[in-house]
This record gives sequence, C-alpha cells and structure tokens, in this order.
Amino acid sequence: MSGPLLNAALDAALRAWHVIPLRANDKRPAGHAEKYCPGTGRCAEGHLTPEQRATTDADLLTAAWTQQPYNVGIATGPSGLLVVDLDTLKTEEPKGTPDGATSLQALCERAEQDIPATYRVRTARGGEHLYFTQPPGIRLHSTAGRLAKKIDTRGWGGYVVAAGSTTPDGTYDVLDDRPPAVLPEWLHEALKPRPRPVQGSTVAVTTRASGYAAAALRGEADNVAHAADGTRNTVVLRAARALGRLVASGDLTRGEVEEALSRAAAGNATQSQRYYDDVITRGLDWSIAHNTPGGRAA
Repeated sequence: MSGPLLNAALDAALRAWHVIPLRANDKRPAGHAEKYCPGTGRCAEGHLTPEQRATTDADLLTAAWTQQPYNVGIATGPSGLLVVDLDTLKTEEPKGTPDGATSLQALCERAEQDIPATYRVRTARGGEHLYFTQPPGIRLHSTAGRLAKKIDTRGWGGYVVAAGSTTPDGTYDVLDDRPPAVLPEWLHEALKPRPRPVQGSTVAVTTRASGYAAAALRGEADNVAHAADGTRNTVVLRAARALGRLVASGDLTRGEVEEALSRAAAGNATQSQRYYDDVITRGLDWSIAHNTPGGRAA
C-alpha cells in the first residue's frame, strides 16, 4: 500500500520540496504532538516541529514509507513555496456564499490582475492548491483569510497535503504538473507581514536576582526576542528550560521568568501569545521538576 505514497514522497523530494509523513488516510502530521514531547532522542534539545523534521533525503523517506503507508505532506516554507488554498463551502453554509475559487476570481478582477498558470492540485474535498515559489529573500508565513474568505495560504510555519495522498473525503490529484510560477507581485504585496516595532539589541528585564541570574535572564530573553523563523519554538522552550534551573535553585522567581520570556516572545511572534506562553509553562514545569531536590536529575 505504501508504494504509490512512497513514489509521491520521492517525487516531491525530487522537486526539492521538503517532505513530512502524515498519518495514514489523514491530514495530520505523524509522530507525537508537541504537548506530549518526551524531550528525548531527536527532541532532546526541544520539540522539533513537522517543519523542522521535513526532509528531501530519499533514504530517510524510503525507510519511513516502507514501515507505514503515510500520507505525504510538504513543508512549504523550507521548500520555498507559497501555496494558495482555495476552500470549498461546507454543507451548512448559506447558498450563494462564495467559495475560494470565486473569491480569488473577484480578487483578481478588483486588482485587474491574472493568476499565472502554475502547479495545481485538486484537494480531497474539491478545492484547489495553487503552488507558487516565494520571491528570493522573502519569508512569507501562512495566513488564514487575509486575502479573502475561503482563501488561506501556506508558507513558513505551514504545510500542505501532497498529491497522491488519500483521506476519507477522496484523493489529492495533480491538475497541472508544470513547475510552480513565481508568486505574482500583487499577491506578494497583499501577503507581506505587517511591520513590527523596532527592537533594540537587548531586552529590558527587571529583576532583583544576583548578577549571574540576572544576566542569564537577560540573555535568554534576548535570544527569544531575536530568534529566527523556523527556530522560535525551540529557542523559547530551551530558554524556559535553562531558566527553570535557576527558578528551582531559588535564584530567580517563576513569575519574573514568565514575564520576561513572554514579553520577548510577543515582540517576535508568528504564533499567538497564548501559544508561546504555553511553551514557556511547559518548559519551566519540566525543568523545575527535573532540578528540584527530590525530582529527577536533569
């Protein structure tokens, strides 16, 4: 059963698209979820996201798909892709509501622009994925409804289900196999991230802790504030675990660590603030439990 799916994974890798295994007959990534991360093995330095695990290594892909008939996912950011996802209507939505394709057509008419011919996939529910390459030096992230209703995009931080995959709703099929076109400039302008406030070279941290602990707190907060795309989750978790040792030893309070890391993450965020606060909480919980007398050794 994994033969056609392995071929789909290898075909994507040959296009230099970074592949991740998805659960068989499903759209969700295979492997453990972040909240169940054991912090061992490949995740010893922090939970690895599907994007970070994605690969073009044919040997790794062959080994994985020989074991299980995984569906195929493509990590869009590392693959240099921006995929426009045109959704269909749900059965409960009012008649006459525009679907993704209709919304895109209206968007093109308002902008007096056309969508270039490009690699396209029909989704299991009858929608479409339009693949584009991101302009050089650009890192566009995933969006939901920014262009119009029923239109999402997948870039850095996201993935798409690749052609050849199957779910209970049907199969993902290639509609146009030509190489992806470069993302049109007018779409790029519409999807560019909003400017963030300019940050200084360091993060202001208020603490009455010792010089060493205060320096550690400032350093880890600064690391979080300047973490690069694709590494932010790992940097936040690593910072929380490092500072958790100082909370366990009494050199820092948990409150000041949470406040400093949360503030640093807020100024450099691609996820919700609640998401990063959850990462901070889990990192501190783990580290304090492993470094408090009577707990497990770190």
